[in-house]
Amino acid sequence: MCTSRKSWLIVTGLVVFALAMAAPLGWPGVGAAAADEGTHFQLVPNPPFLDCLAADPDQPPVAEVTVVKGTLNDVLTLQLRGVKPGLAFDLFTVERSPFLDADFTPNPVKGFGLAWYQSDIEANEKGRSSVRIRTILLNQIFGFDPDVQLAPTNTFHVGFWFNDPNDAADCGFTGFTPFNGEHHAGPLAMISLPNPDTGLGPLCLNPNTDTDPISCNP
Repeated sequence: MCTSRKSWLIVTGLVVFALAMAAPLGWPGVGAAAADEGTHFQLVPNPPFLDCLAADPDQPPVAEVTVVKGTLNDVLTLQLRGVKPGLAFDLFTVERSPFLDADFTPNPVKGFGLAWYQSDIEANEKGRSSVRIRTILLNQIFGFDPDVQLAPTNTFHVGFWFNDPNDAADCGFTGFTPFNGEHHAGPLAMISLPNPDTGLGPLCLNPNTDTDPISCNP
């Protein structure tokens, strides 16, 4: 691992740790809002592709997500900064994160599970972007398909992928993933971490600990 990569991991770990210590609800990056009103959290960068993502090798990119609960639906705002100017990404909510914690411990359950395409992201000339989506998010976001016996499945994680596979080629990426409208995207760029106590993604604010595995109260 190159020196810049090590510096990224150290800085990213410190940022996530600081957010966790500041979170009154125990979630990484949760703000002062009550659990039934909304949440705030940060995404972490995917370590193998940091050098292709960051504008400055000494500063980690920052992706902050704020979700405000509404009466009929919720509003998610993502603020991104510190990425290379002009990069494009695709935002999804997914069932699983590949990491268990800020140390990037691999999730033993492979794959992202069910994924929902939510928005495009385009960085400006300063490496910044802001997107907002309005849909069902907190505690209830799910998909199902009875034709293939897929039961209702929640997508409580938020992440985004390189839109162009070539943007990650210098970091060793080959091939493509299905994470854009053409189903020809690059690798995961940044994603949320699970709650350390429940294992659920940050879009679940009302966990049900009486079930095994832990589920979310809608």
